[in-house]
Amino acid sequence: MPAHNSNLFLLQDLEDLGKTRQLADGDLNALATVADWIRTFVASPHKDLGRAGPVCPFVPHALERRTLWLAPEHVGDRSVRDVAELMNGYRKLLLQSQPIDGDDAVYKALVVVFTDLSADRAKEFGDDAQLQNLKRLLYVEDGIVSGEFHMRNEGSAIRNRSFQPFMSPVPFLLMRHAVVSDWMFFLENEDWFGAWARRFGESAVLALAEQLRRSNWRQPES
Repeated sequence: MPAHNSNLFLLQDLEDLGKTRQLADGDLNALATVADWIRTFVASPHKDLGRAGPVCPFVPHALERRTLWLAPEHVGDRSVRDVAELMNGYRKLLLQSQPIDGDDAVYKALVVVFTDLSADRAKEFGDDAQLQNLKRLLYVEDGIVSGEFHMRNEGSAIRNRSFQPFMSPVPFLLMRHAVVSDWMFFLENEDWFGAWARRFGESAVLALAEQLRRSNWRQPES
């Protein structure tokens, strides 16, 4: 299941018949559904988020820089091993795609859309220990963060436990470069938090110090 550059589409490419001619109707519809969800939900503010700004602050910058790509894949009849190989292929694409250097490079992201996958099957893949171990390996070795989105993903927002921003209408896997502000996603997992601290070193300490300066940690405990 190799990953190819020719399989990558910017959101605006989906409106160009010349660029999507080779796609099956089902694949194009799935990509368009995810693209619309990204624009209207992920890249927009939400009253239940618990803070100002878009649901994901990363995404508007990636869209502006044209560094967020969608890729359709069929994995409904594939094994966990097949999906792991696919993830490795997209890891290489993310690392090798332009831009390689400069400020824009950190905003590269791949959204691998599983156009034939049910939410139940997506949850099975997401919960599999082999794929979870691979996700950690990608982070430790290459600084790549990956996450699953599907209607069975009940993960909550950091500032509002009742808000569930990972329930996408079509299952997909997001892969992007790690950033120092990811600490907030790892804070309650000692293993992942340690990997983040080792990756960012002094920058990690400075990021937490800045957060503490803005908090009320000096207030007496009740």
